[in-house]
Amino acid sequence: MKRIQIINGPNLNLLGRREPGVYGSRSFEDYLQELRSRYPDVQLDYYQSNHEGDLIDCIHSCGFSADGIVLNAGAYTHTSVALHDALRAVSAPAVEVHISNVHQREEFRHHSMISAACRGVICGFGLDSYRLAIEALLA
Repeated sequence: MKRIQIINGPNLNLLGRREPGVYGSRSFEDYLQELRSRYPDVQLDYYQSNHEGDLIDCIHSCGFSADGIVLNAGAYTHTSVALHDALRAVSAPAVEVHISNVHQREEFRHHSMISAACRGVICGFGLDSYRLAIEALLA
């Protein structure tokens, strides 16, 4: 059985309530159940934290045993060299995801510190960005 670790960063625990015009009105926990139903032969593990060090610890913990990492680092995408380095340090391939199209948003969101450490980037497809990342890792 393939194992994919989904990691969400800061403020993503508020999905479904936070800026529904940008992020939608569905909680990630509800969407995760849909993903698990869609991929019954894949172990989808989920972790969320608002703390950068906890995200790094999660990457270190799963990064040599998971078949892939789906990472939405939230605002840390634009600031964290440490997350970049953590992704480079492990063997599991990662896909960076964003719910919104960050290139249509504020200028500071146009640059990612973690993209170069990822196999690919998917943004702008709402929560479906996670499914697309899973598909990419399974292919």
